Amino acid sequence: MKIFRESIIILGIYLIGELISKGLSLPLPGNIIGMIILLLLLCTKVIKVEKVESISTFFLNHLSFFFIPAGVGLMSSFDSIKNSLVHILILCLITTAIVIIFTGLIVQYIINIQEKRVKKGYEKK
Repeated sequence: MKIFRESIIILGIYLIGELISKGLSLPLPGNIIGMIILLLLLCTKVIKVEKVESISTFFLNHLSFFFIPAGVGLMSSFDSIKNSLVHILILCLITTAIVIIFTGLIVQYIINIQEKRVKKGYEKK
């Protein structure tokens, strides 16, 4: 019953995101709006993490399964993209490098902030 309740919460937020996206004709997909709504609800503690933890863990454990349709779509449209394959690979490498660099910089920034707070005695390690 717990999984069912958690699924209803997640699907309800997804539905709200879709309705907002379609109703306001936003260029942002409804699932992204739903994730933003879920993030806001979790940050403001309107929804506690425990209320969606089991289904979220299930989705994360089976995340690779959700990429199968995208992979099949790429395989079925390979003829259309084979002329641009080198460009796509270069773009993937560049964007991956950018993500790695910015993630590293942000993590380092957060670590520095935490170390400063520990030195000032705001937090305990």
